[in-house]
Amino acid sequence: MEVRLSHRRTKRCRLLRQAGLMALMVSAAAGIAVAQVPRAQLDNGVLHVVVDLPDATDGFYRGTRFDWSGTIESLTFGGHSYYGPWFTKMDPAVNDYIFSPTGIVAGKASADSGPVEEFSPLGFNEAKPGATFVKIGVGVLRKPDDSPRYDSMHDYSIINPVAWKIRVKKTSIEFTQKIVDSGSGYGYLYSKTLRLVPGQPRMVIEHTLKNLGRLPITTDVYDHNFTALDHQPIGPDYSITFPVPIKFDSPPQPELGAVEGARIVYRKVFADHDVIDVQSTFNPPQPDYDIRVENSRVKAGVRINGDHPISQFELWSIRPVMGIEPWIRLTAAPGESIHWKYNYLYYTLP
Repeated sequence: MEVRLSHRRTKRCRLLRQAGLMALMVSAAAGIAVAQVPRAQLDNGVLHVVVDLPDATDGFYRGTRFDWSGTIESLTFGGHSYYGPWFTKMDPAVNDYIFSPTGIVAGKASADSGPVEEFSPLGFNEAKPGATFVKIGVGVLRKPDDSPRYDSMHDYSIINPVAWKIRVKKTSIEFTQKIVDSGSGYGYLYSKTLRLVPGQPRMVIEHTLKNLGRLPITTDVYDHNFTALDHQPIGPDYSITFPVPIKFDSPPQPELGAVEGARIVYRKVFADHDVIDVQSTFNPPQPDYDIRVENSRVKAGVRINGDHPISQFELWSIRPVMGIEPWIRLTAAPGESIHWKYNYLYYTLP
């Protein structure tokens, strides 16, 4: 099935595929009009995935921070769940997120779910106030008069929302977006495919980016990987493992977590305002993009591989979710196409 989504409601009913009671409940809790969120379901008999589709009017995510394609509202394997909305409400007035007495409130920029990606902007620093710049996976944005530097939490104005071309099959979904901005000199043809490997608990996210502009593209991109196994709170049951020892620029607070060689562990069950937000810079980049996240209590895990070296890694954790954020750098000359992919292997522990 091939569809085009934009701000128009044309033929919307044919795009809706319900995700089941749990997905409806979490979407309603997030303050989203459940019946109108366009979704697709992927199923290879092992993995069951609900993907929220990009839409400027009714989409689950409509901020300007993350790539609009590839939001996963839920993914289940072997009775375990891996992703889902981590906030109880979305409020556009909130910057990033806040802790409230009734739960966690996310701002428009951060209210997303699953392995979503963010690209650094193209042409922001060169743009004059009121001029345009480009964000891959979002579109052409306008630089405000009062923005001396880019702020990923700011909700920038989108110039003429561009329709996404979407191809849905039983075990895969492909998103395509074409942007050409003569004002900034940047343009691209972006294709992203989520594909479930037949008969295996494995998902592959494949990307192709072709430079259609007159200027070269240099951008950093990371996958936020909003992860919570079986909706368990972040705490000592979780561990994160790298193939090599890791050292953060500033270590986590010792009462919350620690680095043990190639392993990151948590010291307590997170509650209230507990936060870990640390990063590690690899110079030169780390060629082994291979990360495992496991929960010993529910006995489930996910292994994440990438085919580009990691230039930076950030770990963000609050009580309902962690963000496993490997960064890579991409460059493409005018007319050049580049490719990269991530592999996700979901598994259970003995």
